[in-house]
Amino acid sequence: EVQLQASGGGLVQPGGSLRLSCTTSGFAFDEQAIGWFRQVSGKEREKVACISSSGGKISYGNSVTGRFTISRDGAKNAVYLQLNNLKPEDTAVYYCAARRSNSTPLSWKKYDYWGQGTQVTVSS
Repeated sequence: EVQLQASGGGLVQPGGSLRLSCTTSGFAFDEQAIGWFRQVSGKEREKVACISSSGGKISYGNSVTGRFTISRDGAKNAVYLQLNNLKPEDTAVYYCAARRSNSTPLSWKKYDYWGQGTQVTVSS
């Protein structure tokens, strides 16, 4: 059974940092592109960052470029998202997702497996 588990969310002040983790099991991790997406209630899911199966290709959403960093650890079957200089508009539920690919699929609709979300709230 494929499982993705997102964790690390919380309440942080503007300008603060968080590190989200996505741990996976049930598939060949080194064949999967992993994406992070976020969603605010009533709005469409938004791409945050994606990393290819090899780790050689990375892409970010325009609103997070320069502030967020995605990385992967094959030994732990995990992907991380470092969130720096957080802003109130980063508040959302963050999801990780997987697709067998060595590219960085842009649309959330292309991903096959999803974890439950983790809430990030940026507020003073």
